[in-house]
Amino acid sequence: MTLYQRLNEYSESDYYGFHMPGHKRNRNLMGNGLPYSIDITEIEGFDDLHHAANVLKEAQERAARVYGAQESHFLINGSTAGILSAVLGNTQRGDAVLVARNCHKSVYHGIYLNDLKPYYLYPEFRQDIELNTGISVSAVKTALKEHSEIRAVIIVSPTYDGVLSDVRGIAQAVHEKGIPLIVDEAHGAHFGFHPYFPENALAKGADVVIHSVHKTLPALTQSALLHMQGSYANRRKVRKYLDMLQSSSPSYILMAGIDACMDMLENRREEVFDPYVDRLKALRESLRELKALRLIETEGETYDPSKLLISAGDTGLSGRQLYRKLLEEYHLQMEMAAGSYVLAMTAVGDTKEGFDRLRDALFAIDAQVLEGRWKDMPIRKRVCGRLPAAEMVYTSYELEALLENAKAHGVQFVPWQKAAGYISTEYAYLYPPGIPLIVPGERITEEIADMCAAYHTLGFTIEGLKGEEGYIEVLENG
Repeated sequence: MTLYQRLNEYSESDYYGFHMPGHKRNRNLMGNGLPYSIDITEIEGFDDLHHAANVLKEAQERAARVYGAQESHFLINGSTAGILSAVLGNTQRGDAVLVARNCHKSVYHGIYLNDLKPYYLYPEFRQDIELNTGISVSAVKTALKEHSEIRAVIIVSPTYDGVLSDVRGIAQAVHEKGIPLIVDEAHGAHFGFHPYFPENALAKGADVVIHSVHKTLPALTQSALLHMQGSYANRRKVRKYLDMLQSSSPSYILMAGIDACMDMLENRREEVFDPYVDRLKALRESLRELKALRLIETEGETYDPSKLLISAGDTGLSGRQLYRKLLEEYHLQMEMAAGSYVLAMTAVGDTKEGFDRLRDALFAIDAQVLEGRWKDMPIRKRVCGRLPAAEMVYTSYELEALLENAKAHGVQFVPWQKAAGYISTEYAYLYPPGIPLIVPGERITEEIADMCAAYHTLGFTIEGLKGEEGYIEVLENG
């Protein structure tokens, strides 16, 4: 019996709860369809996530079995809690770590919390498709050879755009140094469940893997999994941080959603994935016939075919303009707009009708471009999406200590056009995907300043900033 089934059975019983939460499982109190009837706390018979011994222990063991991990843990604070726990659990304060620069901001927060010294790995950039690609095995080997003090390696694969790195090769290189590989595979929770998709990072030798089951599988937002295997990761310490960083009142609704998803993967995998893959293959085949717009497929790179990248690059228009047109005229909400393309995420929950609407809209726009109906639309300069390199002057933790002495180092706000040369005191990132363009303690280059100014002009919101739009806080004396 799954956790959801047990909760549903309990909700239909005559038990009355003199306990949290305050809605008391009353379906009629609020007059809406929220699942109050199965929202409970750690009562008799329903276990405790932080000391799982029966139903939650069994549910997490099911997740480990499904993914092929030695142990798996429910995350009800999203992948962020898992990434923080993985980073903190596998490092000591002040350690050096090797980090893919295109990691999510939560990795950088873990670096800050443990005062870590990061060495960065930058992805390659494909100019022909304006896309950042994977982290190379050779780059990992070179960095590990040059910096013997590195104690953990952290990468993201697949990226937000669906590009994979060679996790198997990277894991072998990392293990030769006797240290763990942490893989943020948040966007690859569906990997390994159909031959159309790649294997997951666990099958390729990663030691700690984080999955956002809500991103590409039928689970509720904020639900994720952390998996561990092997002897390189400090599994005991990771568990300790999971207890610290996750809520002491975990949502049974979220946990039931994870367990129901695992039950589907274990018992109805082909029933769910086969028709989805057939529809996805047909859609991709159709979109290859676009003339002005273009389906980006990373030949020579391993990628996740569930992600649809539609480029407006050959039209002279920006990804933002294509995004707005799809939203406003066709009521199709894309996941993200980049400089020259939009990202449409697909998943097993997609319907044929949804795929048909996207196909028809893209071909209609494609025809409009060919007919010249966009010729009067203002053509905006696109932003090169290459992830820019920056000089780290202070670690985030060192900068924080420096700023405590306000007499020695004040701060000021400067516009992006004048920011080059200054040391940033804050993050700047586009969300989604939440990858920092600049990190506190880094010196802003002309390339970064120009890129952020261009994104601002194009209407993108640059997040992480304290002041008004178009300005960043920097050290006065930087």
